[in-house]
Amino acid sequence: MVAIGLSAALGLTACSLLPGGGSATTAVTPEAPSPVPTPTGKPSATQVLADKVQTQLSQLGKTASTPNREQMTAAMVDAGAAKDTVEVSLDKTPTGLAVDAIEAAARTADECVIGQVRDGKVVVVILPVLATGLCFVGNQH
Repeated sequence: MVAIGLSAALGLTACSLLPGGGSATTAVTPEAPSPVPTPTGKPSATQVLADKVQTQLSQLGKTASTPNREQMTAAMVDAGAAKDTVEVSLDKTPTGLAVDAIEAAARTADECVIGQVRDGKVVVVILPVLATGLCFVGNQH
């Protein structure tokens, strides 16, 4: 329940998933999420997707420090997410300025793979699906 509240708070306050708020002076080394083995010893389908999202967003972050919604959607789909489950945060503020960070999420059975790109740096986390059946508060498809 705390993770859901944190996820909602991050989305509403434009806070970062990056350590130290993702400021330009914070050095973050992108790391793929560590595989979580299933009872069979293999990583779960959600973890496999998270690893692929990490790779795709890291490649995208190298060419676009703040990608747009279409680029984030394409990266998530290229990673293996079903396009109809992908949610992407807004890439422009109400005044038309570019956002500091953009997030994308893809829902699996009961979890969400959420990736953020800020200044070319990437963070990917796995969180539970919200009670609405979505990964983000609101409907950002």
